[in-house]
Amino acid sequence: MNKHTLAPIAVLIVGGLLASLVLASKKPIEKKAPLITAPLVRVLEARPGTVQMHVSTHGTVVPRTESALIPEVAGRVVWVSPSLVSGGFFAAGDLLLEIEALDYELAREQARARRARAQSDLANARTAHGRQIDLAKQQAASEAARDDAINRLRVAEAAEREAVAALAKAERDLARTKIEAPYDGRVRSEQVDLGQFVNRGASVATIYAVDVAEVRLPIQDEELAFLDLSLAGTSGLGEAPLATVRLKARFAGRDHAWDGEVVRTEGELDPRTRMVNVVAQVRDPYAMTDDKPPLSVGLFVEAEISGAEVDDIVVLPREALRGSDQVLVVDQDDKLRFRRVDVLRVSRDEVYLRGGLARGDRVCVSPLETPIEGMAVRVRSEEAAVAASVPVGAAS
Repeated sequence: MNKHTLAPIAVLIVGGLLASLVLASKKPIEKKAPLITAPLVRVLEARPGTVQMHVSTHGTVVPRTESALIPEVAGRVVWVSPSLVSGGFFAAGDLLLEIEALDYELAREQARARRARAQSDLANARTAHGRQIDLAKQQAASEAARDDAINRLRVAEAAEREAVAALAKAERDLARTKIEAPYDGRVRSEQVDLGQFVNRGASVATIYAVDVAEVRLPIQDEELAFLDLSLAGTSGLGEAPLATVRLKARFAGRDHAWDGEVVRTEGELDPRTRMVNVVAQVRDPYAMTDDKPPLSVGLFVEAEISGAEVDDIVVLPREALRGSDQVLVVDQDDKLRFRRVDVLRVSRDEVYLRGGLARGDRVCVSPLETPIEGMAVRVRSEEAAVAASVPVGAAS
């Protein structure tokens, strides 16, 4: 046997001896029970308080008053106000449009001449009638002559009234050649230009008032329970509003808000959507300030309507509700307990409870896949917990 054959055999023998030594020196494995760690949960302390409910909705800004600008006489347009353009502003009494008045001035002069002739005829008829009365007293006038004088007097009086009415119409038509703004407003659209012939009764522009803007806000019938509104509710001028509303919109890359008032409900429930429309108003919507733009017509806004105040309400995050009417409460021994609660309202982010929890109850708000009654948990420190409700809070 040569040295090339002995070397591998020696390596195998040495390896076997080392393996036997390792196996002989190892300690026996100790068996231990598996360590079960209680889940860490976040809790909120229940603090009942008074909460003012809010209802969120949305709508589009529209003018309260909108009119079609329609000439009452026909003619050629000889002057158009620089404000009579789409988006132009004007004040009440401003001259917006002027129609050629020559024909209407001639009509007025003709009416004046007819009135003067009618007045002259009436004066003659009255003189003749007076003469017939004097002759009748002297028994020197016939019955037929007296009747004829009375008839001529009545005809002259009627002709004079007709002439006065015709003159009034001619003067009114002449005044109507100048179209003035009926209120402070803005032009939505216009369809007239200098030199154009316009017909009586044909719309030349659409305008709207800028004193008040309105927003129609649809509300689900269930949400009406949280508002002090009635389907017959109406707030007249100078009366207290039915509710206050805050309108929000993003404009020119920034968020803005406007305060308004709910002044009426439309009183009809849509049978398809089960919604009722309430109308909110914002006064002086085009008043600009440094921090917000005007509330322009056509702007889409989110609305938050202030509702009724409800006492003894606990507000929790939406995830605290288990099923439809249960929450998980952590008792003094840090164990979970299912608690049935009286749910007043569930919104997108929050749930409002009016019964089932006492002040100081710790409500679990952490997601748990399979919570079990009596399961032990670890609770986050109280410094990390936030109160579940705030007195006079907002519910939207």
